[in-house]
Amino acid sequence: MLFNSYPFLFLVLVTFVLYYTPQLKKAQLYILILSSFIFYSWHAPLLLLLLIVSGSINALSSYLVYYAENDKKRKLAASLGVIFNILILIAFKYNGMLGHALSDNLSVEKEWIDWFVLLPLPIGISFYTFQGISLVVDVFRQSRGDREPWHIEIPKSFAKHYRDTLFFISFFPQLIAGPIVKAHDFMPQIGTKYLSGIKWESTFKILVLGYFLKMVVADNLQNQTFWIAFYDIQSTLTLLVMMFGYSVQIFADFAGYSLIAIGIASLFGYKLPENFDFPYLSRSFGEFWKRWHMTLGLWLKEYLYIPLGGNRKGELRNYLNLMVVMVLGGLWHGASVNYLLWGAYHGSLLVGERFFSHFIHLPQYTFVKVLQAATVFVLVTFGWLFFQLDMQGFLGLMHAITHNTSVNHNRGVLLMIFFYTLPVLVYYANYVLSSKSSSYVVYSESVMPWVYGFMLFSIIFQSGNANAFIYFQF
Repeated sequence: MLFNSYPFLFLVLVTFVLYYTPQLKKAQLYILILSSFIFYSWHAPLLLLLLIVSGSINALSSYLVYYAENDKKRKLAASLGVIFNILILIAFKYNGMLGHALSDNLSVEKEWIDWFVLLPLPIGISFYTFQGISLVVDVFRQSRGDREPWHIEIPKSFAKHYRDTLFFISFFPQLIAGPIVKAHDFMPQIGTKYLSGIKWESTFKILVLGYFLKMVVADNLQNQTFWIAFYDIQSTLTLLVMMFGYSVQIFADFAGYSLIAIGIASLFGYKLPENFDFPYLSRSFGEFWKRWHMTLGLWLKEYLYIPLGGNRKGELRNYLNLMVVMVLGGLWHGASVNYLLWGAYHGSLLVGERFFSHFIHLPQYTFVKVLQAATVFVLVTFGWLFFQLDMQGFLGLMHAITHNTSVNHNRGVLLMIFFYTLPVLVYYANYVLSSKSSSYVVYSESVMPWVYGFMLFSIIFQSGNANAFIYFQF
């Protein structure tokens, strides 16, 4: 079920009415769980069973960790919980890779390989698996006595904890593509919510901006950037502009989804973390990963990079940790060589940047900062090509860029990409100017009602074809 579909809007409306009906106040969590199950099972009802199994495993393991009698039992329950999460992810997301590896290297019956490879890929499995792991690990760290600035309270009643865990795992606004919510941020929010607690103005603005980025910018750019697959017949300029357009498209698509999720969650009284902080303004690759898909970056840092040793065990170990984290982060996006290469590419950029930062210290002039941001944007844009093309296609595109200088430009594509990337450029420019000038902030606030009116009008009359969100495949 897509956020930009009538069935979804109907589901939200019905859920909202029932959720805030005074007579059903005690059933709020059950209403959201039921709506989440309907949302997830809309196109593939059987896959709901896997979501319930995942929630059940995490509820049981976290409960056993919290109420374990000693450290040995606590470690065993936590270890089994994490292992089961990883096994589920491997079985349903990486079954193709493993199946081919087994058939090529081991004498495994072909019938078993065929059955294994044909297991479906449940949408959102990467997201809710990471959230399940965070619940088990957070409870383990807390029960071990780690001094954390948060506390998760697990009720003595397993039935209540099971309900809370199912809700945490399945909450429909962020179930399919995040933001990735950590247990210690979300679980303490669970409780009765009231209509008077909704911040209507900010919620409205978040939802309008999110739907505008997705339906007007990303969906219309999709109609132009798909031509990049036909690179042989495109001019160098057209290909470069399409690469720029795709970079803007993937930002608008995923940032749009995240904003919609945050806005819908706020309608039900829950606060989800921000996921994007103007990442294309980053002047380093380390900064980029603090601004792009922030919840994934923080999850990888907190549950993988730091446990591996982070930067506490010397430079060489730090470089290795960065590469391991980014390669695994690439594979998290998908079970293919493309995503592995994309992760290794970003890992190499981070390692190279960290290494050369010991020897090169650039002056902080404005033109240097602009040049740094432009360099990061260009290299990140080249990396996004792995999301669209295989290695042969990538090399073919690079060849076309360097050799198609005499091919006629596709003026229609160039014009449409300019038209639909312009709002994002204005969005970024407004952010920069607002941070530099207080007088501009006053002016900006005075015209914002007109801006949101324009975005709402565009959503109604200028939306592109309703495409699935890019991150649904992850």
